[in-house]
Amino acid sequence: MKLIHGAIFIVGLAICPIANSQQAPQVFGAPGQTYQQVGTTTYGSDGTTIQQVGNTSYYSNGNTAQQVGNSTYYSNGATSQQVGNTTYNSDGTTIQQVGNTAYGSDGTTCQTIGNQVYCN
Repeated sequence: MKLIHGAIFIVGLAICPIANSQQAPQVFGAPGQTYQQVGTTTYGSDGTTIQQVGNTSYYSNGNTAQQVGNSTYYSNGATSQQVGNTTYNSDGTTIQQVGNTAYGSDGTTCQTIGNQVYCN
């Protein structure tokens, strides 16, 4: 998946950060990466961590993402909008959620199994 300045796209029920602070976000990340969700923190096999606090996600690279309605605003200026089961990103890419699998417009897929996310 084409990452916007190092951001990992959050995938949840709405393919955006989940506003419920008791639940960690799912992620849509880079091919070959795996992610594990533990509480409200997601750990990537590449060393990335994402901490969910309310409607804001804090990335270990210093970026943040804030969920407002069906839109997500990233601190690096990128945005994404959820329409149905598809997320439209400001860089022109899309992510479509079908069941437990997210399909990126660049061919990347991420499958969620339990608290693990596998991207290829």
